[in-house]
Amino acid sequence: MLFIDTDPGVDDALAILMAHAHGSVAGLGIAAGNVGLARTTANALKLLELIDAPTPVFPGAPQPLVRPADDAAFVHGADGFGDTGYLPACRRAQSEHAALALLRLSHEHAGALTVVALAPLTNLALALSLDPTLPDRVRRLVIMGGAVTGQGNTSVAAEFNIGFDPEAAHIVCSRWGAFDLVDWELCLRHALPFERVEQWLAQGDARAAFYAAISRKMRVFSRAQRRSGLVVADALAMAVALQPDLVIEAQVRPLAIELDGALTRGATLVDWAQRSGRPPVARIVGAVDQHGFEHCVAAALGVAAP
Repeated sequence: MLFIDTDPGVDDALAILMAHAHGSVAGLGIAAGNVGLARTTANALKLLELIDAPTPVFPGAPQPLVRPADDAAFVHGADGFGDTGYLPACRRAQSEHAALALLRLSHEHAGALTVVALAPLTNLALALSLDPTLPDRVRRLVIMGGAVTGQGNTSVAAEFNIGFDPEAAHIVCSRWGAFDLVDWELCLRHALPFERVEQWLAQGDARAAFYAAISRKMRVFSRAQRRSGLVVADALAMAVALQPDLVIEAQVRPLAIELDGALTRGATLVDWAQRSGRPPVARIVGAVDQHGFEHCVAAALGVAAP
């Protein structure tokens, strides 16, 4: 059973499609991040309407815990879904806050809930601050975030999810205990070949057609950045959550979040040599089975095995 904390977002959308194609989803917690909370909530509702999924949507944090942060509309579009101008969903979000919903669902599915954190960690930090025993009831936490050797995408050293709300990331990474980390640099290494993505979008069902529309802006941006392929970070984290055996390389290390550095605020600091004496709690994924990952993505778009 999954609880997905997300800020849709084009790559979040693909991850949510994957989750509903392969697993059982107890709820979506929504945060501000890629765009503002009203937009991320609307995007989640529209996506669930597309696939006719009854999954409840729980809006959460509208801003970081401490300092304001810039969104990623220049990649995802002002609406977070590529400025497609889609008709709003008919269904509505729940009134329960995402942090409270996570706490409630952790009791209802104690020991069976996997939390997949695809957004800035604000909602998780709030939930953990309200109830420090939350990790005891969660089977597994998978975080998409960080840049474990300092090759960020928000600043020189910081990845977007961590850099958007470093204080929240600090709370979660220092108090949760063991978690899996799918970082930005791993996602770059597991980009999806552009030509293959275009084939899937042409061959898939209504999910592929919708995703083709909302991802057009991001695909143009990615090509302009001269990347090796389409980087869908949240989808990679979801693949790791859904199929743990896709991980073919990982290292468990202590990890901390930089809060104050003039040039490094939001950086993910990994104690690779284990000099700090801190407990090694972050299982940092180093490589995944690329074919298995691509199979998960293609299936979520309604395409036969690649």
